[in-house]
Amino acid sequence: MNISEEKLIAGVLGGDIRSLAKSITLLETSKVDQRQAADRVLAALLPHSGRSLRIAISGPPGVGKSTFIEAFGSYLIKDGHRLAVLAIDPSSPVSGGSIMGDRLRMEALARSPNVYIRPSPSSGVLGGTARRTRETIIACEAAGFDFICIETVGVGQSETVAANMADLFILLSLPNSGDEVQGIKRGILELADFVVVTKADGPAKQSAELAKNQIEQALMLTRSSSRFPPKVSTVSSLEGTGIKDLVSSILDAAEDRRSSNYFQLRRRDQALEWFHAEFVAILVADAEKKLKDRSGAMAAAVADGKIPPSIAAAQLASTLISK
Repeated sequence: MNISEEKLIAGVLGGDIRSLAKSITLLETSKVDQRQAADRVLAALLPHSGRSLRIAISGPPGVGKSTFIEAFGSYLIKDGHRLAVLAIDPSSPVSGGSIMGDRLRMEALARSPNVYIRPSPSSGVLGGTARRTRETIIACEAAGFDFICIETVGVGQSETVAANMADLFILLSLPNSGDEVQGIKRGILELADFVVVTKADGPAKQSAELAKNQIEQALMLTRSSSRFPPKVSTVSSLEGTGIKDLVSSILDAAEDRRSSNYFQLRRRDQALEWFHAEFVAILVADAEKKLKDRSGAMAAAVADGKIPPSIAAAQLASTLISK
């Protein structure tokens, strides 16, 4: 480890935001010549991580994820907490960067010295997260942030990846969106620890309560035997109503899970899942590199309709396996 790496690590452990930002940029790099340095920094930060409450927040477009996080985060920092927000944005198909990375988001929250907001491109990764979200979480925890909020790209079946790297999963839902039960993917609903109906103010307040009742009824059918039944609530991020009660419920849920050793076992499973996911990603990248010429010819044959895709994939894989 060189002096610059040691200085970067010391800065992160000292809570320096610039050092944290630089370390995350290094951890996110795909440049081969920088990966070893990134791995050394990650290994040094890992023993200082694991002490935060990790919360994944998802919901359909227009549900107000950023507005909710700003209201939620403002309450947390007033209560003496430090918050890191990892905002995952859709990637530009041209540059590969965040399409919405330049937007003004959570402006009031961003002014607090106890808040760090990091927009990152999803880079085509499914699950509502970016490729290096797990590494970013570790860096933020090592820098002393005790709450980590992962704002996902949107809602869908693949958002389960985000839920599986967090301690608690909050699903945001809209009032006035038709049949709430049909509008929410069942797989996501079954994973949610909290379902929050947003925009419960003005003319939509009554609709929000109706949506809350519908979701509660659906959960009675799908989650009645759950060890930790999800809590459904309504909030108005603009007015701040419902936020205090939600935070209190989240802290109570975290305490219940910690006392039962649930979090420790969950973190263990998440570490193993991270290991397997990274192992597969490395194998795939290596295979694509080694079989570049062969895969190009095979892809052309598939595109021309000369060979079924499934047979082409099996033949290409057998080429690698036989080596």
